[in-house]
Amino acid sequence: MTRQFDVVVEQDSEGFFVASVPAIPGCHTQAKSLNELSVRIQEAIELCLDPDTGAKR
Repeated sequence: MTRQFDVVVEQDSEGFFVASVPAIPGCHTQAKSLNELSVRIQEAIELCLDPDTGAKR
């Protein structure tokens, strides 16, 4: 089963894109490009859901 989460994306004063997942407290990441941010937030979500293996059980 695939789960979907809303992701909030902002750009900081240094030009980094910052993504956070409101439904998962503490789940956030940053990157210089939106393409890289997309990859990183998917990885962050996996780690936040199951920090031991990086995958949802």
